[in-house]
Amino acid sequence: MENRVAIEILGEDGAQYAHVKLIRAEKMNALDPDMFNGIVSAIEQLKGMKHIRAVVLSGEGRSFCAGLDMASMAGGADPSGGKLLTDRTYGNSNIFQYVATGWRQLPMPVIAAVHGVCFGGGLQIMSGADVKFVTPDARLSVMEMKWGLVPDMGGFHLWRGNVRADILRHLTYSNEEFNGQQAVQYGFATHVDADPLARALELAATIAGKNPDAIRAAKRLFDDFIDGDEDAVLMAESVAQNKVMRKPNQIEAVMAGMQKREAKFTD
Repeated sequence: MENRVAIEILGEDGAQYAHVKLIRAEKMNALDPDMFNGIVSAIEQLKGMKHIRAVVLSGEGRSFCAGLDMASMAGGADPSGGKLLTDRTYGNSNIFQYVATGWRQLPMPVIAAVHGVCFGGGLQIMSGADVKFVTPDARLSVMEMKWGLVPDMGGFHLWRGNVRADILRHLTYSNEEFNGQQAVQYGFATHVDADPLARALELAATIAGKNPDAIRAAKRLFDDFIDGDEDAVLMAESVAQNKVMRKPNQIEAVMAGMQKREAKFTD
């Protein structure tokens, strides 16, 4: 299997974050079986890295991800190993969905840095991130209808609550391209920036300096706050706070703030 994904560890001890790079630049990081398996492997590795406080996801070369490598798929390549799409091989997802939904399942925040082309499956992978920086001239598309398909890599789940429903219908039915400015306007992306990778790394470094217990608890709360009922969300807040409040890392956050020094948290 060719290497398709690289993980670089950045930051100081006690405040480290990871930079995950798609490294199939000659094919605009298009998704072939090795890329699917490489992304899955990266997600699984990161799940076990308790010392990693945040993750930045980017693509090398001139694009983030051009979506499915149609030539590879047309040749019969199948990263699922012959499984049915309805087989749940990764929790509540199949492998095609997990490369997008898996970022939401990581305990630490994930920040996407997007440039160039971001089509189809690439757009859905981007959508799994907590925060997305995108260049103004990036080219994005819900591309699947071009190939007579529907988006099925977790997009409908990940776009819910972010993208306005009628906009999503329009873009799905038409597979029209839109740029980075429009991506923010529509709700696919968070911020437009000429250098999304620099901004993403900067935010990751900021997150890495926060109380990791509180950061991870907040991410867990985000999993339910859109669909949970009022009583459940209010209770989830209280339960999460009880697990964080007056614990060593929370006390350290207070002491560091009062003493105007850098906090030193434990994992």
